[in-house]
Amino acid sequence: MTDATQQNIAFQGQAGSYHEMVCRATYPNMCPMACHSFEAVFRAVQESEARLAVIAVENTLAGRVADVHHLMPEAGLHIVGEYFLPIRHALLGIKGAKTETLEHVHSHVHALPQCRQLIEKLRLTRHVKADTAGAAAFVADQNDPTHAAIAAPIAAAIYGLDVLQEDIQDSENNVTRFLILSRTPETPPYRPEDPVLTSCVFKVRNIPAALYKALGGFATNGVNMTKLESYVDEHFQAAQFYCDVEGHP
Repeated sequence: MTDATQQNIAFQGQAGSYHEMVCRATYPNMCPMACHSFEAVFRAVQESEARLAVIAVENTLAGRVADVHHLMPEAGLHIVGEYFLPIRHALLGIKGAKTETLEHVHSHVHALPQCRQLIEKLRLTRHVKADTAGAAAFVADQNDPTHAAIAAPIAAAIYGLDVLQEDIQDSENNVTRFLILSRTPETPPYRPEDPVLTSCVFKVRNIPAALYKALGGFATNGVNMTKLESYVDEHFQAAQFYCDVEGHP
């Protein structure tokens, strides 16, 4: 890894995305490195093109980001931090566009359901894009007053759009949890006064009581589990689990 790539922090999306906002908030002295997919983000760190990666894993309204949980176990990367970002969506259109004349809305697959009430009110046709900033770039390129994007307000300034309406998310409690990933493990400092969550992904054999036995150690040692989600592998043969537990690794 060169001195230049040592300063890179990879994220999925384009400039103005929520991923990039987290990069700048958590590591302001590093250089955000845009990637077109989650796979490309993981690969950038694996191949030493970036030192760290920022990945969204779940949202209070839309739930977990499914692709990430399938990619993480095979990536060989370590979780070294997390960041909770309040999501404040805005409706963006080209210069001179009005909400009354909109017909189409573009955004990330998770952002669209987070703004369902406004979309239904304006009777807009939904179009899924790879990320919110990419949706803003698409609308700017189309230069059509009937098209709008749902993205962060900062994307309007980057892509030359107008903010037609702010805070359009259905709930004020709209928060996305992001993980910081690294090739090398970095144990965060331990402060007894700070609450700490540890996340892990594990797999069990397809036999009776396998999960019960796997979880028994948490109960025996008094470790509180705050989240447990299951998903199957590509062969539907073995169950995999993502869990959060209270405590420092």
